[in-house]
Amino acid sequence: MRAVEISTPGPPDVLTPVERPDPVPGAGDVLIRVAAAGVNRPDVMQRLGKYPPPPGASDLPGLEVAGRVDALGDGVTEWRVGDRVCALVSGGGYATLCVAPAVQCLPVPASIDLVTAAAIPETFFTVWTNVFDRGRLRAGETALFHGGSSGIGTTAIQLAAARGARVLATAGSDEKCRACEQLGAERAINYRSEDFVDVVKQVTGGRGVDLILDIVGGDYIARDLAALAMEGRLVVIGHMGGDTATIDFRRVLGRRLTITGSTLRPRSAAEKGEIAAALRREVWPLLERGVVKPVVYRTFPLDEAAAAHRLMESSEHVGKIVLIP
Repeated sequence: MRAVEISTPGPPDVLTPVERPDPVPGAGDVLIRVAAAGVNRPDVMQRLGKYPPPPGASDLPGLEVAGRVDALGDGVTEWRVGDRVCALVSGGGYATLCVAPAVQCLPVPASIDLVTAAAIPETFFTVWTNVFDRGRLRAGETALFHGGSSGIGTTAIQLAAARGARVLATAGSDEKCRACEQLGAERAINYRSEDFVDVVKQVTGGRGVDLILDIVGGDYIARDLAALAMEGRLVVIGHMGGDTATIDFRRVLGRRLTITGSTLRPRSAAEKGEIAAALRREVWPLLERGVVKPVVYRTFPLDEAAAAHRLMESSEHVGKIVLIP
């Protein structure tokens, strides 16, 4: 198979096209002939040597793919060769063939092409488990999503709005803010020219928001706590702005706040399978009806993965970047 490997930790140019032996699906796995693979921020972190794959995972980058089932491992009965699937994987997506646990695969809705489907798994699994499971966002509540124009942000905005929540988001330009509002955010906040805490208080009449999904960390954490309503929940899933923060626990205690967070990649196949089942039940009908749509900003040939990473690091994109073998 053709693949892209990380020759050594470093800048985008360390992503190297190679030929490797075809992988073989183990028990409970499927082999997918990859039509497209999503590019995500964790891929960049892995390339830099800061996010190693979990034990047993492929050393190749790539956490989500879409394509057709090419072969079945022992014990797999829910899929057939030729089925169109998208899948969350722990690595190996930057290739023409990829092994995925069968329970982490989902059927591609008939209205969605395989390139677009590759933009679904990583962000939809992440948003579901953090916003609706851990974060318990309900209809009628108000949420703030940082990085609203990212793959996570564009997914969170659409899902939360579709499920009846009031949505605010932050982004780094007026153009990106407009994109967030077109996706369903009531108000997008340009963090370069506005203070999101002030805007949140203005928009909510001083009450604050019920949930914040934070990919930034660092000094955002104290400001997040100031923007939360009574019984508010802060869900941290990234630390692009720093991995430590100073917290005023008087605010946490006085407003009965919850601070939580999670990572997805190290979880077991069984845990990810439970998330997949919830997505199929709760979110797939929205995708099938076109109420929610993955946002693909740009595609690159697989061999140009370095260019895709340079675009990712520039943060110029709105939505997802996808590689096509």
